[in-house]
Amino acid sequence: MYLTRDEERILVGEEGQVRQKALEILVALGEIFEADRLISVNSVQVAGVSYKTLGEAGLEWIESLSMSRVCVPTTLNPAGMDLELWERMKIPKDFAERQIRVIHAFRKLGITPICTCTPYLLGSIPRLGEHIAWSESSAVCFANSVLGAKTNREGGPSALASALTGRTANYGYHLDENRMPTLKVRVKTRLAEESDFGALGYHIGRIVGSGVPYFTGIGDADTDMLKALGAALAASGSVTLYHMEGITPESSSVRRDGVETISFAEEDLRKAYSDLNTVGSGKVDLVCFGCPHASIEEVRRVAEALKGRKVAPHTKLWVFTSIGVKSIADRCGYTHIIEEAGGEVYSDCCMIVTPVEEMSFHSIAVNSAKAAVYAPTTSKVNVTFGTLRKCIEIATSGRVE
Repeated sequence: MYLTRDEERILVGEEGQVRQKALEILVALGEIFEADRLISVNSVQVAGVSYKTLGEAGLEWIESLSMSRVCVPTTLNPAGMDLELWERMKIPKDFAERQIRVIHAFRKLGITPICTCTPYLLGSIPRLGEHIAWSESSAVCFANSVLGAKTNREGGPSALASALTGRTANYGYHLDENRMPTLKVRVKTRLAEESDFGALGYHIGRIVGSGVPYFTGIGDADTDMLKALGAALAASGSVTLYHMEGITPESSSVRRDGVETISFAEEDLRKAYSDLNTVGSGKVDLVCFGCPHASIEEVRRVAEALKGRKVAPHTKLWVFTSIGVKSIADRCGYTHIIEEAGGEVYSDCCMIVTPVEEMSFHSIAVNSAKAAVYAPTTSKVNVTFGTLRKCIEIATSGRVE
């Protein structure tokens, strides 16, 4: 693999041991995937931020890097708690102390402590064709598919290595030939809201695996719908890029001839909803929105659906979003409406990387297919998956029938 003179200097340790080890990671990845060279990246998003997933060894490793600093704009994936309201969430104190250490260690590296899986809603918006190194699966899928940026699905260490060096290996989805469709999906049913797009993504992700689906038959889709689709594709499969005819920026330029075509019909939509439910009926402990983090429009719709109603006494309702969107929600009065109804709006964290399994929650309701895929294994809870309206009904009754 070709290295520039500056890269060779880093590799022999002339810019310190931390950058040397970071470049060693990227060179090793490049050699594994037969990259011809390293390329510059303009932004990085680092996963492995929650103490729940990072653990003590991961925390100590991040703290050991403190003598270096990142050289490109870098943000973080959600942490395991709201960094300001963790006591209100009833997060165990020992977890909170370690989580705060994690964030402090990242800040010492010069990373902006915006803990979100939707950095593109907070101004980190890469251009069409721009090379980046992002790591959270839904953010990666959105950046590649909806924005037309170029990134692989980085692991936490490789993303951090890119942040410290400003480089990544030139392979995978950085190359145009790997961005071509491998499966064409003809959608033959109406998709009305985010949970429908999540159900579509869940169904197709299981079929296409790590391939690149190309969707037709969808007349229109807003940002939240595209966000939900990509998150579910990445969760049930390992999709990093999709195209949607007439909607995503590369859909008109990629080759589609000779690609297998399948259909997604009403019965497939119903089956996806059914498959994502692990709760038949009974009490629900927690209703969650915001996986990926809710946009201001999603927060508004939750607030409007809750206005004048009350969450059941034995049930909690949590909305997860970024600190920036929460500030807007506060100013718009949406946070107040949700809190008046008995709900909470939290930032910096999400239902998947928060230690809900340590907080006496056994069943949750979500309108996120991504959350419905991950929660039973990561948080050991049963899941009800449904529309936003259905989740609000569950929150106010405290039950699913």
